[in-house]
Amino acid sequence: MDALIYTVMSGAERVQRAQAVHANNLANLETAGFRANIEQASAAQVQGYGYDARHMAQERSDVVSARTGTQRDTGRDLDIAIQGDGLFAVAQGGPDGAEAYTRGGNFSVDPEGRLRLGQHVVLGEGGPIVLPAHDKLEVQADGSIAILAAGQAEMQTVDKLKLVNPGFRQMTKNEAGLLVMRDGSAPAADPNVQVAAGKLESSNVSAVEEMVTTMNLAREFELQMRLYKAADGMADAGNRLVRD
Repeated sequence: MDALIYTVMSGAERVQRAQAVHANNLANLETAGFRANIEQASAAQVQGYGYDARHMAQERSDVVSARTGTQRDTGRDLDIAIQGDGLFAVAQGGPDGAEAYTRGGNFSVDPEGRLRLGQHVVLGEGGPIVLPAHDKLEVQADGSIAILAAGQAEMQTVDKLKLVNPGFRQMTKNEAGLLVMRDGSAPAADPNVQVAAGKLESSNVSAVEEMVTTMNLAREFELQMRLYKAADGMADAGNRLVRD
C-alpha cells in the first residue's frame, strides 16, 4: 500500500501549496495592477529501482493570469493605466538594478525627482526617470512625459516611459511580486503600447473565483486525508495477514 501513500502524501502537499498561491491572490485583491498566479503541478515518477509504480505531484512554475483588471478614473496626473496589452518597466533593486515589469501605475515622485512605484525606480527608454522641478506634468498616450517648468510658458517633453509587451507566457514573478522574464532578458520598448493618465487599473483577481477554488482545495485535502487513513488501514490489515 506504500504506492498509494506516496500518491496521497504528494497530493496533500500539492493542495497546501495551491492554497498558499490562492491566499496570496486574495491578499492582493486591492493591489493596483496585480496579476493573479495560477498554480500548476504534474505527475513525476519516483526515481530508483523498485519505485516504478510510485508517483509524486511535482510543482511547476506558476503561470501569471493575463486577464486585464478594471480601470477607474482618479484624476491624478501620476496615476497611469496601460490601454490593452503592455507593461511598465521598473528597476528591481534600485537605479542600477535589473529590470522588472508591472501593470501597476500608481506612481509618485521622490524628493530627488525620481519617478517611483513604491520602492522601485520607474524606467524610461534611457534609464531611471528623473523629473526636473515643475508646476505641471502630463503623460501622453505614447508614454511621453511633458512638464511645465517654473517660469516657462510651454510644456516640454523630458522623458518617455519604457513600455514593453513580451507576453505573459514568457514571464514569471520574482520575490517582490514583480514580473520578470524567465530567461533573464530585458525586452525592448514597444512603440505600440498606449497609456492613459488619470486612470488606475485594479487587480485582476476575482474574489468569487478565489474563494470557490479555496473551498474546493479544502475538500480535496480532506479527501487526501481519508485516503491516507484507508491506505494505513490496508497496510495494517496486510501486516496482520503476514503475521498470522
